[in-house]
Amino acid sequence: MEELKKQAGIAAAQYVSDGMIIGLGTGSTARHFVDEVGRRVQEDGLQITGVTTSSQTTAQAESLGIPLQDINAVRAIDLTVDGADEVDPDFNGIKGGGGALLMEKIVATLTKRYIWVVDETKLVTKLGSFKLPIEVVQYGAECLFRHFQDQGYQPAFREYKGERFVTDMQNYIIDLDLKRIENPQALADSLDHTVGVVEHGLFNGMVDQVIVAGKDGIKHLNTPKK
Repeated sequence: MEELKKQAGIAAAQYVSDGMIIGLGTGSTARHFVDEVGRRVQEDGLQITGVTTSSQTTAQAESLGIPLQDINAVRAIDLTVDGADEVDPDFNGIKGGGGALLMEKIVATLTKRYIWVVDETKLVTKLGSFKLPIEVVQYGAECLFRHFQDQGYQPAFREYKGERFVTDMQNYIIDLDLKRIENPQALADSLDHTVGVVEHGLFNGMVDQVIVAGKDGIKHLNTPKK
């Protein structure tokens, strides 16, 4: 499967050309895309500027010699390639398994062409088997946790090495074990209006193309968004 992920990452890199501002995603499949961009920068003299979606990707890009720009200095991003934890037939997705959902969504909203690279196991008929990450401020986090309990969302604070996981933006993540999300947009709207929620892992109607690595090779799925 890792070789398939690598193939998907390399396939996505074909859309990168000189002069672009590129959003560099986070996660196991996106890492291969960043590696390929770095190879082209070093070996082919590719001239691009990267914007990263996590401290992890920043470290990777810097190690590869990819020039980086602060998000606050960017008005638009030409292309972003990132992973996804689940993708449904309507091209809604869950992201945030790596804890970078807030930064990933900020980069995505500035992006002209947004591509996900996934392996075929990430394609689902309904979202929800993968726990939905909710990034929340630390102040009042227990109150939000109880609210999600009352909603029947089966919440759990994400932990790392026995302590609560803290994102790059110094927030907590509460993962919701929803099993099946019947209406991703309605849930997103509800979460968007929940005080204390900084961001959620529902990326609805945002992606332009999904590159899928599977046993039958690489497939490029174009969404009806544009």
